[in-house]
Amino acid sequence: MSYDAREWVWDHSRSKGTARMVLALIADRCRDRHCFAYASVPTLMKRANASRTAVRDALAKLIADGELVPLPDRKGPRGETYYCLPIAAEFLADEHREGGRNPAPQRGRNPTLGGSESDPAEPFEGGSESDPGEQIQTPRGYGFRPEGGADSDPQNRREPKVNGSKSSSSSAPFISAIEWQIDASARAWLERDGHLDRLGKQGLDAADAKWRTFRSLWAPRTADAWAADWRAWIAREHTPAPGRPNLYALPGGTPAPASSTGMTRSEAHMAALLAALDEPTGTE
Repeated sequence: MSYDAREWVWDHSRSKGTARMVLALIADRCRDRHCFAYASVPTLMKRANASRTAVRDALAKLIADGELVPLPDRKGPRGETYYCLPIAAEFLADEHREGGRNPAPQRGRNPTLGGSESDPAEPFEGGSESDPGEQIQTPRGYGFRPEGGADSDPQNRREPKVNGSKSSSSSAPFISAIEWQIDASARAWLERDGHLDRLGKQGLDAADAKWRTFRSLWAPRTADAWAADWRAWIAREHTPAPGRPNLYALPGGTPAPASSTGMTRSEAHMAALLAALDEPTGTE
């Protein structure tokens, strides 16, 4: 079910930049369509590759926009803050009421945030939950809570692990970052969120090449996991500024322009130095 919550973030959330990345990371840990998950600032900093200030500002913006609700009376196994994604939960509940994919829940059992080894999501920082039998109440006015639902229900099926582990029971194949291709969904996201206009085709190609260079040594993942990581990378990419020098030495940098004289870059530098030495100084 974390896949559905994460897809809601990419397709419907109004947040952008670091805020969207942080929301996607929390959504990735939601266990069911009620969209509860816990996270800590240090873990979000590490996974979003962002500073503490940026993560805290992102959380504050998400809370102010109503896309994230903290639950201060509940804590994770290591003191993490519990959050609810109320708008995502309401959206998924509407889909369920309209005849979603899940069968009618079994009566007599309540969904829990703890669980057994078959839980679809792992904790952010390791360790098991200290209260697997307790239940978090949905904040008033948010989401949809069915009367029952067992751990074996389809909404609790295991999802592919984002860290690339091949022990997942999902049948989705694992591929490398080089093998991942920009699909129609990614292109629609680029146009809808304005990243194509912001970066331009050349800037987008350079950002894509840089992403593939840095991710080439990462362990294989599913196509969905790579897509989420790629979108987060593109969202953080700086808009090309006029007059900014190209950093050719950086991985993924644009290739050096060819000299009009047919010389290589090093040969052109050497020729300029020799010409400077030959110029008269007036002291001869």
